[in-house]
Amino acid sequence: MVLLLLVDLDPGLAALRPLGGFFLLRTGAPPRGPLPTLAQVYAGQASEAYGGDALDVRVRKVTHALRAPEPRIAASVAHLGLAARLWSAALGCAALYGRVPDLDPGLLRWDPDGGAPDDLWLTEVRPPGRDGDARALADTVLHGHLVPLADALRARHRLAPGLLRGNAASALAGAARTLDTWAREHGRTDVAARARALAAGLFAHPLLADTGTLTGTAFRRRSCCLYYRVPGGGVCGDCCFTRPPRSSPRAASGGP
Repeated sequence: MVLLLLVDLDPGLAALRPLGGFFLLRTGAPPRGPLPTLAQVYAGQASEAYGGDALDVRVRKVTHALRAPEPRIAASVAHLGLAARLWSAALGCAALYGRVPDLDPGLLRWDPDGGAPDDLWLTEVRPPGRDGDARALADTVLHGHLVPLADALRARHRLAPGLLRGNAASALAGAARTLDTWAREHGRTDVAARARALAAGLFAHPLLADTGTLTGTAFRRRSCCLYYRVPGGGVCGDCCFTRPPRSSPRAASGGP
């Protein structure tokens, strides 16, 4: 059993800063003006800042950056990037504070035209937050964000549900692995153990349980994010393929 003293969330979530860009969660109002909330993004509401659909803005940006041969490949990569940011911030808080902040989509603002990692702003930190257990993380990230995000992307692009669940699992494993490595390097074995325990608990969730095999923080997924189809992309470290596959119905769809 991993025991952790609960610490109230501070207004700037300062404990996340040493972990790097994927974990950093800026707080307050974005200095560049009103960005769309993720609630608006998931609902498909037009963004005043960009004069259109924020998800379309992001997919176009990723398509151009990667020279992706079709938008759905960029949509998958964009999904993976945002999922990684959400998991990292939430898991980092759970492991370091013992609490998960209120990450309601209406409180999180996102810059779809920003760089990578995705630019997220939490407009208000509401202490003390929920106890940072696997159930709270699943409610906050999986159900609060990744389910509606997947629905919004599938309404626009031909993406298999298994691919998007695989992306969610891959992003979670990557966040846990990065947090575990940082914690060990800084003598925080308690944080490392907490991160591994939370990841294991989350991979028992029905939406993640059949996405692949988690061993510690190493993960091998059952689906493919389609990155191999980007010019020079190759396969990711946790891909179901060991080398870029030839074109096939299963490979083209990204798996089950």
